[in-house]
Amino acid sequence: MFETFLVQPIYNAFVALLGVMPQGDTGLAIIALTCLMRLVLYPVFTASIRTQMGMTAMQGDLDAIKEKHKGDKEALAREQMGLFKKHKVNPLAGFGALFIQLAVIIALYFALFNEGFPEINTALLYSFVSAPAVVSTGFFGILDLLTPHHVVLALLVGASQYFAIRLTLGRTPAAANLPAEKVAVQQMQQRMMLYLMPAVMAVTSYYFAAAVGLYFVTSNLFSLGQEWLIRRQLQK
Repeated sequence: MFETFLVQPIYNAFVALLGVMPQGDTGLAIIALTCLMRLVLYPVFTASIRTQMGMTAMQGDLDAIKEKHKGDKEALAREQMGLFKKHKVNPLAGFGALFIQLAVIIALYFALFNEGFPEINTALLYSFVSAPAVVSTGFFGILDLLTPHHVVLALLVGASQYFAIRLTLGRTPAAANLPAEKVAVQQMQQRMMLYLMPAVMAVTSYYFAAAVGLYFVTSNLFSLGQEWLIRRQLQK
C-alpha cells in the first residue's frame, strides 16, 4: 500500500517533471515536485497552522477552566470542546500534518534512492508516463544531487529552517494569564526549537545526498510563503 499509494505516484510525478525540465535537470524536477506536493497538501498544513494559532490564543481560557473543573473531568471535557468549537480548532490537525509530511518525505526518498536513480524503473511507470530521454543529476551542472557533504547547501537548510521556525513562533502573542514559571518554560522550549532544530536539519542534510537538502530548502521557503499568506488571510 505504501508503494502503491505514495511511492509510485511520487515517482511517476517526478519522472514526468524530469521529462519537461531543460536537459532533464534533477534539481529543477525536485523543486517542482516539492512545490506541487505542498500545493496538494496546502489545506492540511493550513488547518495545522490555524489549529496551532487557535491553541495559543485560547491557552489562557484553557488554564482557567482546568483550574475551575479540577475534580470534574466531564465538565472539563465539555468546556474544552466548547472552546475548540469557538476558536475553530481541531486538536488532531497538527498530528495529521506531521504524519503526512513524514510519509511524503519517506516516499520521496524511496522514489529517488531506492529505485536505482538515475536509471528509470519503467516497471513503476504508469502507461501515460514516458521515461525521459536525458537525465542529469547535476543541479545547473554545479551540484551533484546524489552525493553528500555539501557545506553550503547544509547551511542553506539550517538558515531556511531557522527563519521558518522563527516566523512560526512569532505567529501569535504569548498566552495571557500564565504563571511566570510556565512562561519561562515556554520561552526555553521555544529557544531550543529555534536553534536546535535548524542545527539538526543542517547536520542531517550534510550527511545525506544533496537531493534531500534541496527538498528541505524548497519546503522551508514554501512554508515561509504559506505562513505569510495565512497571516494576511487571518488579519483580514
